[in-house]
Amino acid sequence: MCDAKMGSPLKEDDVENFLLENSEFLENWLKKHATPELMYKIKNIDAVDSAPQFDTSARNSITSNMFKNYVDGMVRKRKRSLVQRDKLLAMNESEMFMELIRDIASELDVNVLCHKILRNVSVLTGSDRGSLFLVRGSKDNRFLVSKLFDVTENSTLEESLHTEETEIKIPLGRGIVGAVALTKETVNIKEAYEDPRFNKDIDKKTGYRTHSILCMPIQNHDNEVIGVAQIINKITGNHEFEEQDVEVFRKYLMFCGIGITNAQLFELSVQEYKRNKLLLNLARGVFEEQQNLENLVQKIMLDAQELLQCERCSVYLIDDTIDSGNGVSGSNDALIKDRTLDDIIFLKAFDFYAKDGGNIHIQSANQLSQSKNAEVARYVALHEAHLCIADLELDGRFGKGPFVDEDGFTTRSMLCMPVYNSERKITAVTLLINKQNGSPFNESDANIIEAFSIFTGLGIHNCQMYENACRLMAKQTVALEVLSFHATAGQEETERLAVKSNIRNGDELKLYTYEFNDLVLSDDETLQSVICMFKESGLVQKFKIPMDVICRWTCSVKKNYRPVTYHNWRHAFNVTQTMFTMLFTGQLMPKFSDLETLAMLVASLCHDLDHRGTNNAFQVKVVSPLAMLYSTSVMEHHHFDHCIMILNSEGNNIFQSLSPAEYRQVIKQLEFCILSTDLALYFRKRGDFKKLIEKGKTDFKTQSDKDLLAAMMMTACDVAAITKPWEVQKEVAQLVANEFFEQGDVEKTQLGETPIAMMDRDKKDELPKMQVGFIDAICLPVYEMFAQINPYLKPLYAGALDNRQHWQHLDDLYREGKTEEVHRELNINDANSFSDKNTSEAEKNKNKKDKTDSKGKKNVKNLKAKDKTLAGTPKKINHGKTKVCSLL
Repeated sequence: MCDAKMGSPLKEDDVENFLLENSEFLENWLKKHATPELMYKIKNIDAVDSAPQFDTSARNSITSNMFKNYVDGMVRKRKRSLVQRDKLLAMNESEMFMELIRDIASELDVNVLCHKILRNVSVLTGSDRGSLFLVRGSKDNRFLVSKLFDVTENSTLEESLHTEETEIKIPLGRGIVGAVALTKETVNIKEAYEDPRFNKDIDKKTGYRTHSILCMPIQNHDNEVIGVAQIINKITGNHEFEEQDVEVFRKYLMFCGIGITNAQLFELSVQEYKRNKLLLNLARGVFEEQQNLENLVQKIMLDAQELLQCERCSVYLIDDTIDSGNGVSGSNDALIKDRTLDDIIFLKAFDFYAKDGGNIHIQSANQLSQSKNAEVARYVALHEAHLCIADLELDGRFGKGPFVDEDGFTTRSMLCMPVYNSERKITAVTLLINKQNGSPFNESDANIIEAFSIFTGLGIHNCQMYENACRLMAKQTVALEVLSFHATAGQEETERLAVKSNIRNGDELKLYTYEFNDLVLSDDETLQSVICMFKESGLVQKFKIPMDVICRWTCSVKKNYRPVTYHNWRHAFNVTQTMFTMLFTGQLMPKFSDLETLAMLVASLCHDLDHRGTNNAFQVKVVSPLAMLYSTSVMEHHHFDHCIMILNSEGNNIFQSLSPAEYRQVIKQLEFCILSTDLALYFRKRGDFKKLIEKGKTDFKTQSDKDLLAAMMMTACDVAAITKPWEVQKEVAQLVANEFFEQGDVEKTQLGETPIAMMDRDKKDELPKMQVGFIDAICLPVYEMFAQINPYLKPLYAGALDNRQHWQHLDDLYREGKTEEVHRELNINDANSFSDKNTSEAEKNKNKKDKTDSKGKKNVKNLKAKDKTLAGTPKKINHGKTKVCSLL
């Protein structure tokens, strides 16, 4: 390519620069010279991108739009003029069939297409008129229906088209048309009256004289007959159809079969789309109403009537769900087989009449017992299969007709369908009666209502579940009210505590000491001590807590601790006293606000409410209701919820004077502290706490640092029994071991499992070894870190070290075979030490009384397993994380 003036070759860059500077030239050139292919390529040029691009748009957008238009009824009725007779006759064979193909490609309405074909065949063969019959019915009961009848060169589609009311039904094998459909053979009759298969009565009725008939089957690609076409009376020559006419007819019908099949498939697609769309809308409506069963059933009946256009719809709710025999066979099979109609009892029945303004009628028990419709519904529920009856009188299974109700309604045909829930149990029966167009219900109707019944069953099941849940919630509310009443302290007990709450102060009770021993106190004195701690901390005055409220709340908390061996009121009381000591004697109080201090003391007293004497792992193992309710920290969540229940009980809300913001804050802190007693959470947080201590960040000014400190304090208080004087510690350790052994006994006898060592009564002699492991793994690390915060917390660390030495000494004796010395030191020669689960309640109660009466004595060596007053000691078991973590 060369420049015309310069004679030099034209470069690509020169052309590009020219086009950039003269865009109008490019536009004009494209308009004049660009081919359609080039324009298409230009329109589809994409920008270069290194990553592969995927086309997310619909590839058949034109087809999709056309389909949507058909579904929405927006297809424009194109008035495409028929080819005139002269032009059609002047066409050669290729032109004629091109015209036919054009018709097939552009027309999806089977009626319009077939009318065109029959009209063109009549013109090309010189016949007077033609008819089209389509195959209908099931495989076992197939028949022909007249779709287009007497189509002539000048007849319109509306004149020739037969509706469901006017169509003629012809069984296969009967008459000429039926014989062609059955044999798939072409029939060319020169004189109709000479053929015995011809019905002369039709001519008599119409006054038309039939001479010759050419009848041919229409087949699909599987060679199945889908219809029959016939042309009558050739109007030229001797009125007989010749071989050429047969050939034209055959070629036309070949395309006719393709067109009918495609049009029918398209029609089925449209119907299926509409049905699915309608079912989805119905499903949405069904699941929107789940609070009232009657409202739901009313919606179901309205939707079902609109779906199938029936005169009457009924829904029968079964009193009790019926196990389906279609499930897994088992012991119920015999019961299913022995059921009778009398075993089917309807809880309620709803009737809907289309002509009654949409009103729903509920049938009485007397109406149900006498209703033939109810008998049909029982039959369907019993046999677990849908029932489609075209003519109830001819059916005969439900007695002789006529089937007329008291109100004069006559039942002709019906469709009855069982409704299943998600567990494949029959919960209801849907009954549809008399289609409004007078035709009987067919299999297509059955398929639609069966799909609809799936959503209906789920809707009814969900609604019933919702109603059951509401009833259970009501029962729960009543139960909580009853429990709250009985779990709340009485007025007399509250007043007695209020009178005695000023008798002794904290110094007299030694509440500020780490060596505090509750064993010398009676239960009443422990209650007084709790009130003393709250008063001397200034919280009662600060938050304006009425004295009767805090006294009632304290007594209620004590009342809600179960009399288990260790995790009972005494343990909670000791944990609270240790928290009080750490805050004031340990000088940690300045680290927290008054509201946080209140939450921590309340959490300490409530952290084991309603403990059952078993750990989290046991609750999960037996799949207890608590384990089903809470996924993690099972018992800790329950303790918090129980605490809230007490606070919500009348006269027990010690937070009643707080503002809404303060109330939310204290409840949040309360939940955090109680959940922190789960040792699984302790292990996760201990590393972060250690990093703070190592960095010297002991001011705990940020909220996250304060939360970490509070969590570690809850654990330190929870296991503080390990810091008590040795005489107290060794007795409390046996209490913990006894509670563990009781859980182990249950695992052995009821679960058939071998418990872990610390819960196995047969390994009680290994207690010293397990205590040493527990101190090393859990206690010493946390107390050592607190000792580094300030010297006022060192007594906790020192007490734990001292007790470790004692336990290590006993473990050394055990390893040396000096078991008797170990027993003597631990006083386990006493018959009641490490007592088994068979200890009588009478003896336990007696021991408890003896203990209470001897409150001033300091000799605690003979405390019984279930009956001792308890010192504070560690509690939680970490889901089997480690052996030492499970022994407290």
